[in-house]
Amino acid sequence: MEPQLLIDQDLCIQCGACVDDCPFHIIALNPEYPELLPQRVHHCIRCQHCLAVCPTGALSIFGCDPHQSLPLPQSFPDPQQMTALIKGRRSVRHYRPEPLDAEVIETMLRTVANAPTGKNNGGCLFTVLEDRATMDQFRAETMAGLRQAVVEKRLSADLSYFRHVVSAWDNGRDIIFRDAPHLLIVSAPPTNSTPDADIIIAMSYFELLAASMGIGTLWNAMVKWAFSVISEDMYARLEIPSDHIKGYAMLFGTPAVTYHRTVQRDSAAINRIRLGPQGNKG
Repeated sequence: MEPQLLIDQDLCIQCGACVDDCPFHIIALNPEYPELLPQRVHHCIRCQHCLAVCPTGALSIFGCDPHQSLPLPQSFPDPQQMTALIKGRRSVRHYRPEPLDAEVIETMLRTVANAPTGKNNGGCLFTVLEDRATMDQFRAETMAGLRQAVVEKRLSADLSYFRHVVSAWDNGRDIIFRDAPHLLIVSAPPTNSTPDADIIIAMSYFELLAASMGIGTLWNAMVKWAFSVISEDMYARLEIPSDHIKGYAMLFGTPAVTYHRTVQRDSAAINRIRLGPQGNKG
């Protein structure tokens, strides 16, 4: 898609901020107002920096209305709020049975689509189980596949734990899915320059957004491990393309537990480097 740069000349103050901040220099003042350079426009990475940096909202690109964007910096959380969010998010293992509203999930995923990626144009696929009936069916199919792997003695020593998972399921305990009403799997095509990182970044953003909304999440590697021993291709069952890089699964829903304070886990391994004038560590 062509960038389709539009300038409201009544609002434009010819400051050149959009020109200076364009990562690939596809915009120039010609002579007073910003215009795309035809010989460079193919370098556009759809970052929309030009729209974001315009102080008066005079610039539109890709048909985006600048007045529909959130104003900055007043829309940002303050540092104390962000600190509380990072330190206060918890791995939730107890959920209420009722599902979230589909519109809430839609809004969350569209927001998280703004997370940075190596190609700067999205590229991640968000596969989500939204309704309880689908989630229940998928849990049952996963456990049936694990049971078959146990019966056929196909579990490696590293994954022998799944014998206990199946036994717990038979006794009414859902160790893998924790009775969560929703499951999210983020995947990315191998053509992305950094698919593994893109997936983790997107899921991290989803986790923090969820926490800010009072929604619980749980990073879940057990789902990926379970899929690796089940005869049926569970990713295909979820209509995830076979060539996609698959990340963790994430459970989410309304927590059935309330946390009243942050934890105190503030130690950090920090490697401070100070180089002297000759390039030697000083």
